[in-house]
Amino acid sequence: MKSGKQRRLELDAKKERRAAKQAAEQAVLDRAVKRKAALRGATVTAGALAPNRSYSNPDFVTRGYYLDKPFVCEGCGKVEVWTATQQKWWYEIAKGDVWTTAKLCRLCRRRERVRRAEARRVHLDGLARKLR
Repeated sequence: MKSGKQRRLELDAKKERRAAKQAAEQAVLDRAVKRKAALRGATVTAGALAPNRSYSNPDFVTRGYYLDKPFVCEGCGKVEVWTATQQKWWYEIAKGDVWTTAKLCRLCRRRERVRRAEARRVHLDGLARKLR
């Protein structure tokens, strides 16, 4: 019969083996995803990101590549995917804040743009009438 201490050592060793196996499997998956992202051109160029005055980096910067992110549109409730190439454009070309994510689908963004343009036009028309 084993003592509690011996059993605990066996359990700890088993847990360490399982963690090492999972880490190795995750490393293989990460390499495959990184290779796939590199083929799509979705690797992170850290120098192209806007400065963010934070003590930490977002996950995609430490990972080195972007991943497709599913999200629910706040306008219509539809499930959408923010692709890796869209993220690359937003963060590196448009210089968007690295802590922001997509929240509206393309159709709702277009609808919001039209709504704002109309509100701006009505406002400016009102100001022009007031100044006459």
